[in-house]
Amino acid sequence: MKLISDEILIDSGQQAPTFNAAYPMFDGFNFGDPAAWTKGHPFDVYKKMREQAPVMWSPGEKGLSGIWSLTRYEDIKQTELAHSVFSSQRGSINMAVPNRKQWRPEKLMPAALNSLINMDEPLHREMRMQQSDFFFPAYVATIRDRVATHIDGLLDEMERKGPVVDFAKMFSEELPLFTLCEMLGVDERDRPAIKVWMHHLELAAQFLANPWQTFFSEPMFPLRFNRVVTDMFAYGERVMADRRANPREDLLTIIAQSKLNGELLPQEFLDGSWLLIIFAGNDTSRNSLSGTIRLMNEFPEQRAMVLEDPALIPQMSEEALRMVSPVIHMRRTATEDAEINGQKIAKDEKVVLWYGAANRDPDVFPNPDMFDMHRPNVEKHLAFGHGVHKCLGSRIAKMQLRLAFERIFERFPNITWTGKQTISPNALVHAISSLQVNLYGPNGKRPAQVQVR
Repeated sequence: MKLISDEILIDSGQQAPTFNAAYPMFDGFNFGDPAAWTKGHPFDVYKKMREQAPVMWSPGEKGLSGIWSLTRYEDIKQTELAHSVFSSQRGSINMAVPNRKQWRPEKLMPAALNSLINMDEPLHREMRMQQSDFFFPAYVATIRDRVATHIDGLLDEMERKGPVVDFAKMFSEELPLFTLCEMLGVDERDRPAIKVWMHHLELAAQFLANPWQTFFSEPMFPLRFNRVVTDMFAYGERVMADRRANPREDLLTIIAQSKLNGELLPQEFLDGSWLLIIFAGNDTSRNSLSGTIRLMNEFPEQRAMVLEDPALIPQMSEEALRMVSPVIHMRRTATEDAEINGQKIAKDEKVVLWYGAANRDPDVFPNPDMFDMHRPNVEKHLAFGHGVHKCLGSRIAKMQLRLAFERIFERFPNITWTGKQTISPNALVHAISSLQVNLYGPNGKRPAQVQVR
């Protein structure tokens, strides 16, 4: 079986576009630098690009090729729909694919490339259909009660440790990890290791691009990184072999038994498949949960509406996904010369879709910087992508958001963000790694009697 990683388009270092740029180019924000994203989405930069350069060329750095950036909603949506022209497989969804000599640790880059998210049709459809039962409404209903019970336990623990707690670490990180491990069938004893692996994968891009920057923020990270990654892949090999020999009723078994063109997946695809589900599902839900708490602090009148009528929580969740945009970007690669909004794109040039920009496009979402759960098109955001590659786990993510805020607002209606947060250096996801809250409101004190379930 051919591996995507064997045929992937390596960056050539192209600094100028093949066809003349139809729009101006702006400096001031380095899209490819993970550290540039530690203050969140650059909404002011997005706005300028949407208005003046909706298809903008940016040169590459350190031998990497330049990119075309898309910031308007309709341009991104149409590019997602034209999946035969703008490929996920030709160059992957990563903003850059460096020279193979820089692929380290050895198995990490191939695992990132050999997975569903980097496949084109028909392979993408074939793989997606084999996993889809675990993402349909019928399965979501079966896991709902377990997720609800776990939410109650997490809230109990926050109340014990409160009133001031780190919501991201005590809740947002824990809930998606539990849900995904339940779906995959990860044994209880293995779950703490999964949490460690996710932390290291999240910081991997920054570490590989700028080891010293990572060292100064987390001194032990460089010493642990290679060992952690080795342990992660050893686990993947062991668990996939076990699920082939001893199948269970879980998603790890589905992955282990999956086939492409009648062949069982090689280890490179197995590694990429289970890691994708954990990494993608964890980050989207985690950052949406934390981001929603932040938004409820910034828009108290919207919170008041939800407290008065909890039936609005689904609409609140959709609007929060739009404003948070937990996935920052995806990349496509032109398979032929094409055109987007008056700009000619040459074959093999990279096109990067900035979802945070699309989700605040005023042509689609009037007054886009305002949280408004009563928007008539509140569900039309692109937080989960669009078209054939729309996030397979979107129903799971929405279920977690809705259950979480039903229970959070019931128990902690005045929960307040203190203003303290940490956003990790990551250009792919809006990674809120710490978010301090007071469970009982600004300067809230623990009640004389705390009722813990």
